[in-house]
Amino acid sequence: MTIRLPDAGGGLRTYEPRTEPLAVTPGTPLTSRIVFSAAHVVADPFADTSPDSPAAVDWDATLAFRRHLWSHGLGVAEAMDTAQRGMGLDWAGAAELIRRSAAEARAVGGRIACGVGTDQIAGGTLAGIRAAYEEQLALVEEAGAQAIVMASRALASAARGPEDYLETYGHLLRQAAEPVVLHWLGPMFDPALEGYWGSSDLDAATETFLDVIAAHPDKVDGIKVSLLDARREVDLRRRLPRGVRCYTGDDFNYPELIAGDDQGFSHALLGVFDPLGPLAAEAVRVLDTGDTAGFRALLDPTVALSRHLFQAPTRFYKTGVVFLAWLAGHQSHFTMVGGLQSARSLPHLARAYELADGLGLFPDPKQAEERMRNLLSMYGVNQ
Repeated sequence: MTIRLPDAGGGLRTYEPRTEPLAVTPGTPLTSRIVFSAAHVVADPFADTSPDSPAAVDWDATLAFRRHLWSHGLGVAEAMDTAQRGMGLDWAGAAELIRRSAAEARAVGGRIACGVGTDQIAGGTLAGIRAAYEEQLALVEEAGAQAIVMASRALASAARGPEDYLETYGHLLRQAAEPVVLHWLGPMFDPALEGYWGSSDLDAATETFLDVIAAHPDKVDGIKVSLLDARREVDLRRRLPRGVRCYTGDDFNYPELIAGDDQGFSHALLGVFDPLGPLAAEAVRVLDTGDTAGFRALLDPTVALSRHLFQAPTRFYKTGVVFLAWLAGHQSHFTMVGGLQSARSLPHLARAYELADGLGLFPDPKQAEERMRNLLSMYGVNQ
């Protein structure tokens, strides 16, 4: 049985779906790397909402997906970019998500880290930005989760130079009860973050970032780097103080960065490990045995799918992530908070289906095929 899929040129191509999924089951805990999946949220498809109204979340399905990730030994990075933070999920929704997910993590023994930002304010003074960060840090710590200090659109707008970043982050790190993860999110993920750390020159920005860490090494567990530049990440991680981890957020080059070299390696905190969760966990278990070649053999073939999902405009990668979760049976619908299901074209989604199916990512390939056919029919593509 074949299926006709639309391509970017306006035509249709024939694809023969896979009949068997990749055999991956939950296994032993991961030991050689700390691996977080930045998880998506499941919208409530029956809520009467609009793109600019507060998000309506299906909490049961959202938490069930996190249990799925934990069952494979992955940590959950909560209320991050993948959860549509600032793109459909406001601070009130993120706060509820953090509380619920942290409670679920305690119940099942899952690892969790949560995003701390300033998205309850649109702008303002540096004092106001510090207060917004403090409010979110307090909530995450009260929930019992590790904090991931996210880049702030408000700070990017208000900061006059590197000294404002040093002051703001230093103020927050001095208050943190436990070591945090600092997140450097590039403008390809959020254009409002252009010039973060006080400069659009990445070399100058890197020096400010390292100055923040050097001033508070006891309060920094690690850094998450999302610049889609493998060479820059390797150079940066080699300059980190001893004991400060690098968590790759590079959804283009993650296999080589996690595998590492004779001078070190990156742990992982990745949005693409939402759809790749079980396969990624299996690959790291192979790496745990010292088999780097086996790890790369499992994970390298996934890069084509990741690069497709994260192609420009990169910030819309969440649409492909949720689409694949629907095809994989983790949710009953392809609806997103903020109406973001419309952010990618039908040819883009069709190619995502083809690449994911080829990897065996769907536990029930027949169900995935039927759902893909239903979507195509809705768009007027006759089979």
